[in-house]
Amino acid sequence: MTYGRVVHAVDRTLSGRQLASLLTPPPEGRFGYRELARAVREALLDGRVALRVRLPAERELAQVLEVSRTTVTGAYDLLRESGYALSRRGSGTWTALPDGQAPKAVGHLPGDTADEVIDLALAAPQGPRAELAEALAEAAAALPRYVAAPGYHPYGLPELRAAVAERYTARGLPTRPEQILVTTGAQQAVSLALALFGRPGDRALAESPSYTTALDAMRGRGLRVTPVPVTEGGWDSGLVEAALRQTAPRLAYLIPNFHNPTGRLMPREQGREVARAARATGTWLVVDETLADMALDVPAPAPFAAAVGAGAGEQIVSVGSLSKSCWGGLRVGWARASARVVSELARTRVTADLSGSVLDQLVAVALMRGLDPIVAARVEELRRQREALGAALARHLPEWRWAEPPGGMCLWIDLGRPVATQLAARALRHGVRVEGGARFGVDPGTHEHRLRIPYTLPEELYEPAAERLAAALEGAPGRFTDPAQPEWVA
Repeated sequence: MTYGRVVHAVDRTLSGRQLASLLTPPPEGRFGYRELARAVREALLDGRVALRVRLPAERELAQVLEVSRTTVTGAYDLLRESGYALSRRGSGTWTALPDGQAPKAVGHLPGDTADEVIDLALAAPQGPRAELAEALAEAAAALPRYVAAPGYHPYGLPELRAAVAERYTARGLPTRPEQILVTTGAQQAVSLALALFGRPGDRALAESPSYTTALDAMRGRGLRVTPVPVTEGGWDSGLVEAALRQTAPRLAYLIPNFHNPTGRLMPREQGREVARAARATGTWLVVDETLADMALDVPAPAPFAAAVGAGAGEQIVSVGSLSKSCWGGLRVGWARASARVVSELARTRVTADLSGSVLDQLVAVALMRGLDPIVAARVEELRRQREALGAALARHLPEWRWAEPPGGMCLWIDLGRPVATQLAARALRHGVRVEGGARFGVDPGTHEHRLRIPYTLPEELYEPAAERLAAALEGAPGRFTDPAQPEWVA
């Protein structure tokens, strides 16, 4: 598929004020037509402005920016000439990407990396060995009580459902065991919600950037995904509410607590506003909170659904797991919703996966009893690893920039120019695997100036990893192809 020469249906229109709020002004403070075109292009590549969105009328944008209409006309002309905008008489001007600017990922699955390669693409920590060994011993001792039965528990083991419900209640969201469905990891919970609420061709809303596997699941179900930007400053409630009103999506996938990959934390009042807007449009919210416990610099947030008020929580499915706090290899996650929705999710689940592993769930029950000290140790470990990664990058790649996240597991690196896909391919040949930002964008070609680098590896690996990244860049700038080229000439 090509991008930039096909006329797409336009689902959203940006007002002049909305677009102005998403643009980085030039150093001199006032836009010329070339500076305005460049700012729109950079906002598009950064995911702040989505593809196939109608740009404001020239007169409206000129009034908001306090420039002449000729300036806006010239900027739109440059965007069309370079392939970053398309126009049709009577339909206005909307955003696009030039042909051939849909970068591919490096092409490796988790675990598909040679031993000598340092993997900086997978945000998955090692498991707590002593605690896992103790939990496994407890599970083995308890297992004989279960083997006389068939072993199928589509809703999950009652003990585990109760433990998860109790933890939600302790965090400020009263929950009954019948509101919990135990799943094979958080990804299954997300996939079940997409299958229950979405049909091929339905509109869905997602943050951009966002978690790649969830985006892939949406595309795989044939959902039409509308992006809303998450920047280093967080979410823009007005843009989220406008997207909900204009597209009325069937569902929305959000990561409000230590967003993956930016690490941002949605304020409680902002979450309440988003939930109200979703309720008004009949949009189901699938809220991924798998990183909620990874609070490094702030108190751990309450569940998203705890803040929304009476009524609004009825359209929320909260997703969690033990993958980040304990170990991804355990494959135990859950969905929290109304008892009715949980029953529907369970019916959907049995068509593909009759039940999760009883042994894994028994291990999870044992871990849940001592989860708080496990989380505390994990948080302290992540703080050290974040510091080690940041220090190594600052020494070897001082031109890179990032905003230190208050939680989560990743740095969202700004490379300064859109070369992430090419850098990732070159870095792999130097013995380090990284994932370019385009992999996290809803629209192909966006976030090409970003890398997501997790701080989940042992501290001693970050120095050699940074050295290898620097070696991959050494002498290479002239060989990278900037998608902005050729530069515009007035």
